[in-house]
Amino acid sequence: MNITRFDDYDALEKHIGTDRFIDFLHSHLDQFGDPKPAIRKCVDFAFGLNGGLGGFALTAEDDGELVGALVMNRTGMEGYIPENILVYVAVDASKRGKGYGRRICEYAIEQADGNVKLHVEYDNPAKRLYERIGFTSKYAEMRYNK
Repeated sequence: MNITRFDDYDALEKHIGTDRFIDFLHSHLDQFGDPKPAIRKCVDFAFGLNGGLGGFALTAEDDGELVGALVMNRTGMEGYIPENILVYVAVDASKRGKGYGRRICEYAIEQADGNVKLHVEYDNPAKRLYERIGFTSKYAEMRYNK
């Protein structure tokens, strides 16, 4: 498997195509994903656009086939909240269970400058993967929606 890091749209577009990257995430995040405009906004943030603090995107390919994608955002909250948030990670539904998710997550953690947090729904099967990698549940997230 080959994992490639992207820090801007130009490199992502040349390598795989921005729309293809966003479509892949949208398709393979299943019911745990977001609409395409939200995914694009997250990638904008990772690439330092529209007030974004930076981060990166990753693609994972096996024999030239896209099998995984990830987006990591910087939080700007060093010292009291982890410096990075792993926002999206998806593996092609037909390729799950082969270690791609673990490898792309571990690579992202290595690439991240500082600690990493993520949000995962309790019923998401990926929760077990994150726990095996070493993520722990320190807090329960609570939201107030206006």
